Amino acid sequence: MLEASGTSTAPRIAPRRTPPTWLVVAIACAGQFLVVLDVSVVNVALPSMRTDLGLSAQGLQWVVNAYAIAFAGFMLLGGRAGDLYGRKRMFLVGLGLFTLASLGGGLAQEGWQLLLARAVQGLGAAVLAPSTLTLLTAAVPEGAARARAIATWTAVGAGGGAAGGLVGGVLVDGLSWRWVLLINVPVGAVVLAGAVLWLTESRGGLRRRLDLPGALLVTAGLATLAYGISQTESEGWAATATLVPLSAGLALLGLFLLVEARTASPLMPLGLLRLRSVASANVAMLVSGSSMFSMWFFMTLYAQNVLGYSPLEAGLALVPSSLAVILGSKAAPRFLPVLGARNVAVLGTLVAAAGFGWQSTMTADGGYLTAIMIPGVLMMLGAGLAATPLASLAISGAAPGDAGLVSGLINTSRTMGGSLGLAVMSTIAASRAGGEDADPAALTDGYALVFRTGAAVLLTAAVLMWAWLPPGRPKSEPNAHNTP
Repeated sequence: MLEASGTSTAPRIAPRRTPPTWLVVAIACAGQFLVVLDVSVVNVALPSMRTDLGLSAQGLQWVVNAYAIAFAGFMLLGGRAGDLYGRKRMFLVGLGLFTLASLGGGLAQEGWQLLLARAVQGLGAAVLAPSTLTLLTAAVPEGAARARAIATWTAVGAGGGAAGGLVGGVLVDGLSWRWVLLINVPVGAVVLAGAVLWLTESRGGLRRRLDLPGALLVTAGLATLAYGISQTESEGWAATATLVPLSAGLALLGLFLLVEARTASPLMPLGLLRLRSVASANVAMLVSGSSMFSMWFFMTLYAQNVLGYSPLEAGLALVPSSLAVILGSKAAPRFLPVLGARNVAVLGTLVAAAGFGWQSTMTADGGYLTAIMIPGVLMMLGAGLAATPLASLAISGAAPGDAGLVSGLINTSRTMGGSLGLAVMSTIAASRAGGEDADPAALTDGYALVFRTGAAVLLTAAVLMWAWLPPGRPKSEPNAHNTP
């Protein structure tokens, strides 16, 4: 098994291979963009996939879920593997898997081939995503420069999710559904080559082996929990097909915590959860993410199902929102020295809540400016402002040897929060509207209730952040190794 420490030749070659900081940030952000883009880019291609491959309605649902479940289930394992065996190495492994799986999915001739490719894509993304943030934080010293770098990473990640509908619409309309996946191949190859040439290796510096029992338990627990969440939309919350995997997933996660408390070299040291910055930032990410993630889904449905936009037009309609999340993420570091991370996170969450409240006043004949653009900009401007200080707080509270794990935990919190939130919001919308075959007025009522609920969740998240997040700037948070 590979050791966590570097080889003796590394110090001799590192100086002449150290790249400019901006290049490390660019490569890491490119990897993050691909990962997040593929969460949403397939949505507009689903009807074409169903026609071409003869997928059932349930099979079509698994085109999305296979990626999301593998992504969430293996995230912590991917983060710890980067700490132990090298962040660059795991970046390359994850990106290689992701790129090859994209090629396989784009060339799929049967439905099962596409589903298998999507699951392998999710596995590659789970290995890749934590390394993108840890490579970035290892290259940029803590302080204002790191805050700006994390802001760029946050903006690119959010922009990837926002761009999914637009990119998917352009590719499906102009080429075919296969290019929604095949486009990752040349982009992935370029990023892979840049990573080989320019990235330098970094590790947690600890001689430990991977905690295999813990890895199996947390992966099985998160994957089973994600599967249960995915069942709620088609089966409902009270169905056996939903309750059994949800209960099993929670039980496996409970067993994981028990094992971690007793093992000498845990996958996730439970002391991390006692760190105020790590615990509070991740809970805040999960709660706020449960509303933020659903915004893109329901705005797209509203534009297409109620206002009659085409998939491409719906994607174009959300471009201002995409730009707003980038603007918010890049503006956040400017406010951190003045207001502190906690206040910036609360401010961003309140701005987003105002946007959700505005969006909840939508009507079946709403105009673009007041029914989509302005509330969408407010929601995503607030999301960008809040995400950067939350990521900064979580990372700054951990020791260098746990950076990959904490990065994986952040991505897990965001992914699981988004999956859970979307499942709950979909149930809320369907219960009010009576299904997607309802008339535009009923659909609008369902979507409006979703945004009212989202506004209430975000207001709750703002109170939670104010009460629990540590005040001050992220760099003032003590490190994990000297915190009682």
